[in-house]
Order: sequence, then structure tokens, then C-alpha cells
Amino acid sequence: MNTLVVRNNSNPQAIDASLLLVTYLTSQNINALVVDSASLGNDQGRAAIRAQLPETLDMVVVLGGDGTVLHTVHLLNNRQVPILPVNFGRLGFLANADGDGLISLVAEALADELTAERRSLLSIDIACEGEPDPYGDDAVEVDYPQIVTEEDYAATIDPDAAFVGGTMMPPDKFGVNLRGMAGIRRFIALNEIAITRGALGRIIELSLDISGTHVARMRGDGLVVATATGSTAYALSAGGPLISPRFGGMVAVPLAPHTLRSRAIVTDTSDVIEITFDDTEDYRDATLFVDGEIVPFEHSIEKLYVQVAPFPVTLLRASGAGFYERISRDFFGE
Repeated sequence: MNTLVVRNNSNPQAIDASLLLVTYLTSQNINALVVDSASLGNDQGRAAIRAQLPETLDMVVVLGGDGTVLHTVHLLNNRQVPILPVNFGRLGFLANADGDGLISLVAEALADELTAERRSLLSIDIACEGEPDPYGDDAVEVDYPQIVTEEDYAATIDPDAAFVGGTMMPPDKFGVNLRGMAGIRRFIALNEIAITRGALGRIIELSLDISGTHVARMRGDGLVVATATGSTAYALSAGGPLISPRFGGMVAVPLAPHTLRSRAIVTDTSDVIEITFDDTEDYRDATLFVDGEIVPFEHSIEKLYVQVAPFPVTLLRASGAGFYERISRDFFGE
């Protein structure tokens, strides 16, 4: 049996807990690979770790906050491995509390005594200026999802000329995902994608369609498309609703819209959100963030398709406070 332990290496308690956990797993004849969260801060780092993972992985234990969980999901891509998140970070809305002890919690997970929560992911397909529409007549079928290996990065990315948001930025910068620069056009997200103003700070204009129906033309700072899991993150800050994690659809929330008639929209599970930029001049360039990471491209973004991915993320949850109890405590102060 193989277990991956991802720890928040900026937290001394998480480091101590990881040492204790590895000792326990070894006593149970379970192989444990330990990864520091600092190695997962961008997709280039995750590619290096991904190459070291065993072919069979039975469980992942995350010792950190929600950000560490997000990095772990992107490390795994579409590998259907249950994740046991234990809170050792500042915000642990996705993670279990460590009140009953880490070892007992892991023992329950190994005994299949925890609740498995299926969380929806977003699938994002992108066309940049001059590229074919990914759902047009000349569309080409692509793998799901697309990843980049360490060798791919070395072959396609100039480490001295990574153009990000109008500035030069090294590819190992935390929070910079250079897969777009390497030609990748399909991404996944657990929380959300955000389409925002570019480096020049000018408002952007976009057209929003849902499942073939035109909904609105928008001018403003951009748009957030989130899962139910992400409804407690950026989408909430932008005025979106709190949504139960059992809901499988999406929520689209405008960012600082230049209108009084803007509304958040909650979609069905099978809907496809289409975002089109008619004006791709440099001064109106849009910037894409996937789960908080900036994703630069060589050319302007023209179109995005966002839908629920065909595979979920499985989070292992101990008995305790449910979703409504947590939002009552964390967001309403009750």
C-alpha cells in the first residue's frame, strides 16, 4: 500500500505531525512518500513531484490548510485517489480538525470508516487569438486532462523569458502556472477560475453564454466561475452565494460590473459556460487565474468553455461539524 503525505512545511506542527505519521504508517507496513508544500507552488514543481509518484497510490494525507489541498488536487490531476485533509493551516474549510488526533484519524481512513465526499471539478477549455475553437467544426480531441512533464517544460519554456502579466517572471515563481506557455489549453479547478483585468488595469468586455443561450454582455473587472466548493472562496468575496458542496453545478459571479443589473448565476450540472472576448487588443487583455494561480499565454485569450469535469475529487471527512454548522461559525459568527 502506498500513501502520499503532503505537509505545509511552513508550519512546525505539520512537520512534527508528518514525522509521527510516517512512523505509524511504517509500523503498518505502508509505504509513505513525504512532499513539502513548497514543492507544489506551481505546475513545474508539481511536474517534478508527479514523476516520482508510484504507479499505484492508495491515499493522500494533507497536513495543511485549503491552499495545500488545492495544490495536492492539481498534483494528482485525474488520479482517483482519496484525499484526507487535516488542518494545519490558517484556513481549513476543506480540512478535518485535528482534535481527535492525527493517528486515530488516519487509522479510521485506512479502515474505511470515514465519509467520502465527492467534490465537483471545473473543466476549462481555452482558445487564444488565432487558434481554433475547441468546440468548433475544426476542433481536435485532446486528452483529459492535459499535463506537462518536467522534460516538456525544459523543451518549451525559456526560463529567462517567461512573459507573465506584462512583466518578466521566472518559471519557478510561486503561483505561476506556465502550462499555457507550453501549449496546454485544458485545465481543471477545484475552487474556481477567474477572468480578470490585465496588467494595464483596463476594464474588460466579455460575452456570456450558457448552454447555447446568450445571457449577457459584461463590462467590468471580470468574471469568476466556481464550483460549490469554491463558493466559499473568491466567489463569496465577489458577492456570490454559499452553496452546499453536494451541489454539482457551477456559479458565475461578475467582478465589479459596470452596471446595476448584474447578478450571480447558478447553473445546472450539465451546463456549459461560454465566455467570449470580442476585443482582444493589448489594452483589454484578460488574465486567467486557475485556483489562484496565474496562467499566462503567448497570445490574447479569445474564448473559454467552462463545465463540470467528468471526474470528481474525493475528500475523506470525519464525523463532526457539517457544512451548515461550519458556515454558521466561520461566516456568520454564530
